[in-house]
Amino acid sequence: MAKNQKTKKKKHRVFWGFIKVQIVLMTLVMIAVGYYFVGGYAKQVDSLRHKAHELVVNSDPSAFVPSQTVTVYAANGDVISEKKSAKQTGYVAYEDIPADFVTAIISIEDKKFYSHNGVDIKGLLRAVKAMLKNGEVTQGGSTITMQLAKLIYMDVSRRDWQYKIEQMAIAMELEKIYSKNKIMEFYLNNIYFANGYYGIVAACKGYFNCELSDLTVSQVAFLLAIPNSPTYYDPLTNYDNTIKRRNLILRNMREDGKISERDYENAVNEIIILDHPEDEVEKWNNYVDTYTYYCATRALMEANGFEFKQDFETEEEEKEYDEAYDEQFARYQKQLFSKGYSIYTSIDMDKQNALQETIDKRLKQFKGKNDEGIYEMQSSAVTIDNDTGMVVAIVGGRSQDFSSYTLNRAYQSHRQPGSSIKPLIVYTPCFENGYTKDSKIVDEKFKDGPKNAANIYYGDVTIDFAVQQSLNTVAWKLYEELTPEVGLSYLRKMNFNGIVDEDYILPTCLGGFTKGVSSLEMASAYSALENDGVYREPSCVRSIVDKDQNVVYKYEPLEQIVYTETAARMMTEVLTHVFKGTARDFELDNHMPAAVKTGTTNDSKDSWFVGYTRYYTTAVWVGFDMPKTIENLTKEKYSSHIWQDYMNHIHEGLSPLKFLPYAKLSDDFNREQSRDDQSENRDDEDEQEQQENNENQDDRDHADDADHDAE
Repeated sequence: MAKNQKTKKKKHRVFWGFIKVQIVLMTLVMIAVGYYFVGGYAKQVDSLRHKAHELVVNSDPSAFVPSQTVTVYAANGDVISEKKSAKQTGYVAYEDIPADFVTAIISIEDKKFYSHNGVDIKGLLRAVKAMLKNGEVTQGGSTITMQLAKLIYMDVSRRDWQYKIEQMAIAMELEKIYSKNKIMEFYLNNIYFANGYYGIVAACKGYFNCELSDLTVSQVAFLLAIPNSPTYYDPLTNYDNTIKRRNLILRNMREDGKISERDYENAVNEIIILDHPEDEVEKWNNYVDTYTYYCATRALMEANGFEFKQDFETEEEEKEYDEAYDEQFARYQKQLFSKGYSIYTSIDMDKQNALQETIDKRLKQFKGKNDEGIYEMQSSAVTIDNDTGMVVAIVGGRSQDFSSYTLNRAYQSHRQPGSSIKPLIVYTPCFENGYTKDSKIVDEKFKDGPKNAANIYYGDVTIDFAVQQSLNTVAWKLYEELTPEVGLSYLRKMNFNGIVDEDYILPTCLGGFTKGVSSLEMASAYSALENDGVYREPSCVRSIVDKDQNVVYKYEPLEQIVYTETAARMMTEVLTHVFKGTARDFELDNHMPAAVKTGTTNDSKDSWFVGYTRYYTTAVWVGFDMPKTIENLTKEKYSSHIWQDYMNHIHEGLSPLKFLPYAKLSDDFNREQSRDDQSENRDDEDEQEQQENNENQDDRDHADDADHDAE
């Protein structure tokens, strides 16, 4: 009897406990509902739903057919290129879409596509949970229909709760008007596949040069890997990333029963070979176009409020930034190719063609090609107008006829800079910290230190002489005193994006980086030296105008003081003396003053020549795509010859201009006026300099022709 009473009491407590919980829940719901209406959220949601209905109900299928036209203009107003829809897009009806595209995209993106009404509730709850945790919409919840809504109607720069509500509302309205198959058709014809390709037809032709019906299931999965993050999965620059996601898609298809185990094994083992169509060769071998589209996309991002970052406190913060960057880059690159924009650039096609021809001529003897038919021996170079800080010529490789893609090495590739990095992270910073060009350092061999070229050591030397002869021991000693943290901070200020944690070591003072630097980064950094230490972010886009002639972007350089004026000018003077050392025999014609630095990595794998006049800065790199020793590199000096030939050409007819002295100038000194005034009496000074060169010939003969540095 007592036992029964205890059981009844226990049930009684459980019952009333349940009732209390229900009351609490109902109270919370009522509070939430009240807050929803009283707080004005109901009105906002209703407004968003109404807006979604109006957007979709007034649309027709033509709204989902992508159109692409973008025109690129040179500095003189001539058309460089025009990219039209006829070349880069194509629309395919659902019945002509291979089944593998549908099953693959459903397996990886939206398994409930054919059962939901445009919104996946469970996925949405995951997104809401993440939003509550992070304070903004950061993940998940998007069905294929919601993604289509974002592609066609949404501003992806928004991250508020209204954005997700509007996306859901548009998706549900789309499902009311269009069939599932039609929505799938719209989606596959509009998703972005990187490099200006929209829709599966453009991607198929652009990457495989074939018809949709010719694709294997492995190739289909490879293409569908790209849209998830067009930058990260860009097959032209991040091929391995694309392959990994392809394999993930294939695994999902196998688990969903869409392909057999045997088909899966064959697909993941299939080697994906990219094949660019012949009629697209000129476009993708046009280094101006690739760089222009890159700059223009970032310009649109900037114009719409995106804040570019280089430094992050945590890996998580960097990851979140990278995801946001990829999404924004994809969005605005799509906009670039679909809004009828005209891009006005700073590119001088005479200089562009001259730079390309000089590289091709100097490297023509190297005939070797890789498996894709690309020349193994390569070069990249960039020229910046020192008055504006803008790129006027950019070459990302040698010219050749080929059916596959070649990257624009000038800004997409990073290589070891050798001694060309020393002025940027060692000597100019040291000039800011009390050293001068006449400060003396002991050049000697020491324990755990580097060696000089040909194992020659001079004892007490000035910094000026150390730079001339590119003495590794002197650079090492100064860098050790300065610290890598301080030295590399100057590169960070100039947006060198290949710097990693492993680079904060002493060998970086000799060019020993984990990833390296690009020709664009080197040219812009040396241009900052010429510009009295003021860095300007390099770009070639002066303005972007829409089809209605509205200016949507205008270049306004953000200047960053990196070096003091005195340090920059002192470094410039020292670099003019490098012609007495490692750069001898490479002076410019017509007594044109220039400041230069050479760089050669150990084992002669990379060769650099970077230098500037008052007019232009040019950085030249020569090496193999897959680093290996270049025979006779120190003797032949390919990068030096390219720089000299090209710079002589673009300076023809220009008056020699001396660099400004590093002594403090009076306030009324006008730089532009100095360009005319300082050309006087240069003949006498040139004669005196020639005499000094002759007197120092004996010293130069004892120095090695090139500077071998740690890689």
